[in-house]
Amino acid sequence: MISIIIPTLDEARALPATLARLTAQDAPHEIIVADGGSSDGTADVARAAGARWLQAPRGRGAQMNAGARQARGGWLLFLHADTHLPDGALAAIAALPAQARYGCFHQAFSGNHRLLRLISRLHNWRCRRTQISYGDQAMFTRRDLFEAVGGFPETALEDVKISERLRQAAPLVFLPATVVTDARRFLAQGIVRSMGRIALLLLCHRFKLPLAGRRFFEPVR
Repeated sequence: MISIIIPTLDEARALPATLARLTAQDAPHEIIVADGGSSDGTADVARAAGARWLQAPRGRGAQMNAGARQARGGWLLFLHADTHLPDGALAAIAALPAQARYGCFHQAFSGNHRLLRLISRLHNWRCRRTQISYGDQAMFTRRDLFEAVGGFPETALEDVKISERLRQAAPLVFLPATVVTDARRFLAQGIVRSMGRIALLLLCHRFKLPLAGRRFFEPVR
């Protein structure tokens, strides 16, 4: 079984479409919504779709770790509340051979903006080259490997940091199907400005400097 863990904070608008794509999947799975203190009805949306809802300490890493502790599946898939899985995505994970341990999907943004399409192409090229997955690529890992690397760091850039640990233990499986993430953050903050903030965050992480560019993480609903 695949346990799908979705961290949320006031995602009542985005969550229904994400959950609808999940309930249409054929492979055995469970959905766990790990909430960081929503006040907009996110819990009601999750329960209405048959997902397990749990309250967790706020922070994406902490929320995903809390969901993983409650998961029953051998695979753990971490999905953003505004990211849609393609048809057959869970079946593709379930069909992977035993030696596959860690992976993700190709990524695209919603809409047709040319800059966003370019960003996604660069995003996917970078992932293939570095074997580091971002959270909006629907990262998945075997439960035992997730536990062996200590789960998500409960800090900013938790997706990059756990990927750095995972790739030391197993090669990345980069599935060809594409997940689609809502472009709302890029559109609200400005596409070029958002890319600049991401680049600054990654440079600070690379050179072990205090993280600049944190405004990219400001919530957009």
